[in-house]
Amino acid sequence: MPGPARAAGDEEGFRTAALPWFGLDEGWTRERRLGALSRGADGVVEYGSLEHGDLPAGRPGLDAYRKAVTVVTMARLPRRPVLRPDGRPGGFLEATDAAAVAAVAGLGLVAEQWPWKLQVGLRQDWIAQQRELACETAEQLGGEPWRMLTLPLGGAPHVFHYRECDYGWVLVAPGPIESGGASCFLAAFGHGVSAYPLVLARADLSSYVD
Repeated sequence: MPGPARAAGDEEGFRTAALPWFGLDEGWTRERRLGALSRGADGVVEYGSLEHGDLPAGRPGLDAYRKAVTVVTMARLPRRPVLRPDGRPGGFLEATDAAAVAAVAGLGLVAEQWPWKLQVGLRQDWIAQQRELACETAEQLGGEPWRMLTLPLGGAPHVFHYRECDYGWVLVAPGPIESGGASCFLAAFGHGVSAYPLVLARADLSSYVD
């Protein structure tokens, strides 16, 4: 799986990446922001996110009112070698697939939660357990707890894998998305907003602030 997302609001990175970025269509009238990018050791953008709606809550008790959707676009990358710091071969990164983008979306949903009601000593254990569960669930696409949901994508109906949990939802395209000669994997996650009326489309990055 690609490394953790970073470099939030990297406008130049979004514009120069060889990815067909996706977001919510013009029916979404709330805020839009550039999210985070993840780059490989060679500097190539592996995936990134476009954020829609409220920012994560800054203090306890506000998340219940937060309405937000994040759309993740991931590059189709082949199996590729990894080098150690001294230049020696260090194994391989597997090719990206739908399970990889599902894991990124699931981890993103977990990262936006903060179990304020748990004792401080238990919070990190909760987060670690939820992260592990998100990765395990990503490997189960096509089975429980995923079900199928059809949403508009680029002006045509498209079938997604979809699951819900106590603090939000995740949806994942089951295979590569081809658009304008480019190819990617696509996922989204949300909180406080139903996934059912959403419409996904190629993103106009000029409408996203950094």
